[in-house]
Amino acid sequence: MSEVTEVDYGPLQDLIGIWQGDKGLDVAPDPEGAENSPYYESINYSACGDVTNAETQVLAAIYYRQIVKRKSDNSVFHDQTGYWMWDAARQLIMHSLTIPRAVCVLAGGQYTGSKTPDGSVIIEVVADVDNPDWAIIQSPFMQGNARTTSFSQNIVLGNGKLSYAQTMMVSIYGKTFEHTDKNELTLSS
Repeated sequence: MSEVTEVDYGPLQDLIGIWQGDKGLDVAPDPEGAENSPYYESINYSACGDVTNAETQVLAAIYYRQIVKRKSDNSVFHDQTGYWMWDAARQLIMHSLTIPRAVCVLAGGQYTGSKTPDGSVIIEVVADVDNPDWAIIQSPFMQGNARTTSFSQNIVLGNGKLSYAQTMMVSIYGKTFEHTDKNELTLSS
């Protein structure tokens, strides 16, 4: 890995730092339909430098840990870790994540340079169980009882603000459920 200060993180550059937000809403499946959980969270993004794959692909990597707590009782209900990666030569963004339910996702997408009117960067990644490039891996238990079939995430990043919306399609309780999370965060350091 190279020195962190020399790395081109592209559209991911402004992720680096500690973010906090208290406007979150998790809509998760339960046997009777859906459970709505307002939440607050902290996400710590740390620059890792770059890595070279097969002597030809250079990725700038950012490690993160996300801790999400329910507003109702301050209990942690989501603890996620992973990496965001930028391939400048291919204009490709990748997001690898793991949650302690035995589910791993490698999502990706072409960076189009899209921005909001205020200049904020728009980042979009997707994964699907049938996609040979951007996949979802899960334990046998999860495949049989709460199988995640697709993942999509949209981030708007700029001016010290980060908002995201993500959707995981989950086959659970005999039906397909759209599990969504969204929040708005601000850079605290």
